[in-house]
Amino acid sequence: MADEGDNSGWQLTESDPGVFTELLKTLGVPLIVDDLYSLDPDTLASLQPLHALIFLFKWIPSSADSPSTSAGEYDPDFPGFFAHQVVNNACATLAVMNAIGNIPSLPTGPQLAELNSFTTGMDPQTRGMVITSADWLREAHNALSPPSAVSLDGLGLPKKIEDAYHFVVYLPFMGAVYELDGLKQYPVRHGSYEEHGEGWLKTAREVIEKRIATYPVGALEFSLLALRDDPLPSLEARLQEYQSSGNSAASAEVLSLISNEKSKRQRWAFENSLRRHNHLGLLHALLVALAKGGKLSSAREQAKVAMQERMEKRKASGEDMDED
Repeated sequence: MADEGDNSGWQLTESDPGVFTELLKTLGVPLIVDDLYSLDPDTLASLQPLHALIFLFKWIPSSADSPSTSAGEYDPDFPGFFAHQVVNNACATLAVMNAIGNIPSLPTGPQLAELNSFTTGMDPQTRGMVITSADWLREAHNALSPPSAVSLDGLGLPKKIEDAYHFVVYLPFMGAVYELDGLKQYPVRHGSYEEHGEGWLKTAREVIEKRIATYPVGALEFSLLALRDDPLPSLEARLQEYQSSGNSAASAEVLSLISNEKSKRQRWAFENSLRRHNHLGLLHALLVALAKGGKLSSAREQAKVAMQERMEKRKASGEDMDED
């Protein structure tokens, strides 16, 4: 959950697969995160092996004390890994930690392995405090947060209360589907699942769909990410196998998949590099250059026209937009 007035040192992060994948890489975990635009069985099957679903939604205070908006019950005896969120803005990393902490035999980096070993046996509150006190983990989290380039404090502008958003995890554990929410007292058990067919994803899909149904039709107040195995090693192994057997058609198909995956990684790397830099200096230099060239006034008028057109389009679609 986010709070603009928070001074814990943890910064806001985006619900972006490139951000989560880079964080997993820093943790030494050989998994990636992908966007999920559909919960249909074919889409989920294409991402297998799939270990967890990370759900982002608009947080409502009244729901904090109830197990869920759908069927489910607290499990105070949950024997797995569970940490409470004790500081604001850390929910993305807490969601990742609660997910990967319940994947058996998962390789991790030395710092994460030491942290997990140290917190073994701790209650969720203490574990959350220890995790969010780890400087190296906070730095890894903040490295993927967009810098605050301009501060408007002290200008006397009216402050608008922003909606708070929160990450939770759905995953299989010991034959049942669990919801791990760092703001809840205990993990929420959503029932057992059958190993054949869709397995745990069928139960998770039904729970998430019920939750999404509580929002207005067409609402964009949530997103869904899939925590899965990195497909590149298996794709490259398949390519070598097809090339060795002379299967050119299958080789071309796999080459296309590999190319798409690598293009996606390059885009993620570029976007993450932008998040690590403050572009205020560049913007200032551009404004100075426009002013010296006598083009600043015309550029300002063009920007005002473009903004007015954008506002009219959003108002026509029913969205609110402040003119300031």
